[in-house]
Amino acid sequence: MNLQQQILQSRTRRQFLGTGGVGLGSIALTSLLGNHANANIGIDPIRPQQPRKTHATAKAKRVIYLHMTGSPPHLDLFDYKPELIKHDNKNCPDQYLKGKRFAFTSGVPKLMGTPHKFQRHGQSGALFSDALPHLSKQADDLTFIKSMTTDQFNHAPAELLLYTGSSIAGRPSMGSWVTYGLGSENQDLPGFVTLISSGVQPNGGKNSFGSGFLPSVFQGVQCRSKGDPVLYVSDPKGLPRKLRRSGLDSLNRLNLIQSDELGSPETLTRIAQYEMAFRMQTSVPEVMDITKEPKHILEAYGATPGGSSLANNCLLARRLVEKGVRFVHLFDWGWDFHGTNPGEALGNGLRKKCATMDKPVAALIRDLKQRGLLEDTLVVWGGEFGRTPFREGRTAKGKNLGRDHYPDVYTMMLAGGGLKPGYTHGSSDELGFKVATDKVHVHDLQATILHLLGMDHERLTFKFQGRQYRLTDVHGHVVHDIIA
Repeated sequence: MNLQQQILQSRTRRQFLGTGGVGLGSIALTSLLGNHANANIGIDPIRPQQPRKTHATAKAKRVIYLHMTGSPPHLDLFDYKPELIKHDNKNCPDQYLKGKRFAFTSGVPKLMGTPHKFQRHGQSGALFSDALPHLSKQADDLTFIKSMTTDQFNHAPAELLLYTGSSIAGRPSMGSWVTYGLGSENQDLPGFVTLISSGVQPNGGKNSFGSGFLPSVFQGVQCRSKGDPVLYVSDPKGLPRKLRRSGLDSLNRLNLIQSDELGSPETLTRIAQYEMAFRMQTSVPEVMDITKEPKHILEAYGATPGGSSLANNCLLARRLVEKGVRFVHLFDWGWDFHGTNPGEALGNGLRKKCATMDKPVAALIRDLKQRGLLEDTLVVWGGEFGRTPFREGRTAKGKNLGRDHYPDVYTMMLAGGGLKPGYTHGSSDELGFKVATDKVHVHDLQATILHLLGMDHERLTFKFQGRQYRLTDVHGHVVHDIIA
């Protein structure tokens, strides 16, 4: 908004109310909160990250969500299909193709069994591919959902649906909803932190961790393991901290005047963000410094101080939740195994990619458990959809094996946070084309995550454009069977 527009806006009934003694601080607060009669949320606009009461008793206090961007081939990692191996290279039955659209496959594709060996592990007997030697040792700590399904078969819409409840950009992300509903346990750190490895942003862009129509203070703060942990958080050269504090106080007074005159909720949010940034100058560099970790912990994760990797980010995730951060979202690019090159092939290509993930994720789960954090930290691992039981059309005649995008059924892996350990929920059919038992839609997963955190997904709402919105839109059922 330019200066002329601001002046015109101030010459309205809003100015009359402000000068008439009503006080627009309360109006701004009401505007910030929206109509939350169902949510029963009370938010201090200056300290919006203050912890808030849950709707019910929570089993989890915090979330670490590991997103494998591109979507890993579940049939080559967790969901073993002997029938696919038996019918390898045979034409896909027409019943599975009729009326279906695929991202890169047309005609009649060939069925494809996995090139990996599977074995049962732990007392639970969970099946793991030979590409996962470390995670397989944590079998009895893990919970699998092998009947996940989504509505989208392209990356960005599927990722947005998973994290915002809508395939169209603009809705708040899961981490934003969680911090909006619960606040955070540490007022010197962001309640919602995003860490990105492999050098590529999520398919949904920053919308995948954005705040949408929620106050922007609830968006994910992207931290980096190289350079300044957060861009522009450092003081400019020659500006002492005391002078920065004095300047910030003056700026806050001006923002409060503007808030009283214009009643914009984002003005109060701006004050909160400036204050958070000031506190983060000390707190963020400290928590992001993994050189303070003992050598055996660094080796367990495969982390390298000063590096940028999923291993570093897994260790940072543990450090962040240990300090009270509510929601940590990790994005790791490179899981789109179409077989278009050796790096995207299901044989050695998948083994090499898994080697960057398998050890640190297993170490994260083990580390959380040893520190007594796993029982109330929910760890979620997966992609935005699954992969086809047949060869991807473009690479069908090549030497590199690959699978196309597939939304109908796939696998998610979870741990801790009040879940049943060593438990597998649902199943796919013998060829991996359909959900055979206990279908779980992405909206059901969202509802279940909120439930574990003590929130009712139908009551966690925000009024926008005349109606109440929620993460699960008008859908979603809690999957009680996976809860301990």
